[in-house]
Amino acid sequence: MEERIWHRHYPAGTPTSIDYEERALPEFLRDTARRTPDAPALAFFNRELSYRELDDHVSRFGRALADLGVGPGRRVAIHLPNLPQTVIAYQAALAIRAQVVLTNPLYTSHELEHQWNDAEIDVAVTADFLYEQTIAADRSKLSPRHYVVASIPDYMRFPLSWLAPLKLRRSNPPTIAKVEFGDGVHSFMQLVESSSPDAPRPEIDLNEIAVLQYTGGTTGRSKGAELTHRNLSVNVQQCEQVLIGAAGSGPEVMMSCLPLFHVFGMTVCMNLSLRIGAKIVLQPNPRDIKELVNNLESHHVTIFPGVPALFNSINHFPRIDQRDLSKLRVCVSGSAPIADDVLRRFEQLTSSRILEGFGLSETSPVTHVNPLSGLRKVGSIGIPVPDTDARVVDPDDGVKELPTGEVGELLLKGPQVMRGYWKQPDQTADALRDGWFHTGDLASIDEDGFFKIEGRMKDMINCNGLKVYPDEVDGVLMSHPLILEAATIGVPHPRRIETVKSFVVLQPGAKLGVEEIREFCAKELAKYKVPDEIEFLDELPKSNVLKVLRRELRDRELVRRGLA
Repeated sequence: MEERIWHRHYPAGTPTSIDYEERALPEFLRDTARRTPDAPALAFFNRELSYRELDDHVSRFGRALADLGVGPGRRVAIHLPNLPQTVIAYQAALAIRAQVVLTNPLYTSHELEHQWNDAEIDVAVTADFLYEQTIAADRSKLSPRHYVVASIPDYMRFPLSWLAPLKLRRSNPPTIAKVEFGDGVHSFMQLVESSSPDAPRPEIDLNEIAVLQYTGGTTGRSKGAELTHRNLSVNVQQCEQVLIGAAGSGPEVMMSCLPLFHVFGMTVCMNLSLRIGAKIVLQPNPRDIKELVNNLESHHVTIFPGVPALFNSINHFPRIDQRDLSKLRVCVSGSAPIADDVLRRFEQLTSSRILEGFGLSETSPVTHVNPLSGLRKVGSIGIPVPDTDARVVDPDDGVKELPTGEVGELLLKGPQVMRGYWKQPDQTADALRDGWFHTGDLASIDEDGFFKIEGRMKDMINCNGLKVYPDEVDGVLMSHPLILEAATIGVPHPRRIETVKSFVVLQPGAKLGVEEIREFCAKELAKYKVPDEIEFLDELPKSNVLKVLRRELRDRELVRRGLA
């Protein structure tokens, strides 16, 4: 591609364009299994699976899927938290040329009905407690012909395999259940143990759909981004260049607490790890900070993809300065800007480097990241990865390129960009125009080619024609030493169209008044950007990947004001 201003900030040895291996993800796993068969592949509580064992279980489960009628072009839903079965089912389905639909385990039966019926799912791989709580009563409304049921203790060793069910039954709601097999319901472990390791291995066309990655649905019903084998393979190889580079010094250990059903976890935690032969430390619950810290320390984790809320929680974990996190080398932060003091504190604790980055479901997902070495700009998403072009255009016409410093819509182009939206030709045509993907994100680019996300176009607050970007307000609020988290939205106003309202979570034990906060903001923000309303909360609503859900705050406000 053409020389771009950001190319000068690539670390030595990072190419602007990559000579990609024309190989699909299942081949990466098989290559690693041949190269280092005895190396640990998955760590799950008190058990580890080697790459030889993982490859064997993938082959056996692939055979089981084929025996259930799954083949090229059929679709398999994976409806699980971060378990060994999640990795096995994903790799097995892709290896037999089936298409994967990763499904949030927290979805209601109504949400499952929309996603699975839209994707025309043949087989769903789920957990016993999810089947009992969400699926069993509504099977007649759902498209899958077969359900393969996994259980959390399946891949634990004794005594945890015996003790865990007792604890899981006491959780609220329970995270284990007894399921009757038969009538299209199958045991995951029984299928693996009874199937031969001779799964069909049809030749994979890299331009075929590999994954239907459904968007979060923040602007309406979620839609499936068609990610091809090429999209996913290319993005893994791009990540290898910018996240691993030449800085590795031995086998890597990847913390996988971000949900694998999310595109960030899928590509960076799982697919990249299998490509480079890393050990994947699986943690089903990313909110369990005690378990997270224990895993980081005991497994000597070297790479930690996370979100700002996780890094901040670790910073405030009791006696964290007494824990040995010295093996951490690279951390990747996404979903929202990270506060400077959070980043500095975490890096002091760990001697690691936090790389802020950016990606979308539609881009497999990684498009931008701060460099491994050299210039880094905290609060920015960094620079485009190799073979990726980006521009900022006038959001009104979607064409006119804006000068540095001005805020407009972010457009992207690269081999990791989706093929289109599943069964949505009009939305595909609107998003993909003249070879560019229109993200709907507001961004700016500076004189060095570093990009900064200013917010979503639909989140922008209109105060009598003056634009307010919620991320900017949140950044000022969270720079206050007594404020832990903040989220800003626009709320209806009789004279200004909208006014600014911020939700604030204080540091534990802190006391701070509304006027004190407004005075603090007035020193950093224009008058019309200063929050007109401030509400204190104990916690902000967050998604499974700990991303703040402004949508829920807006919906709550509309109900409160009698407008919904």
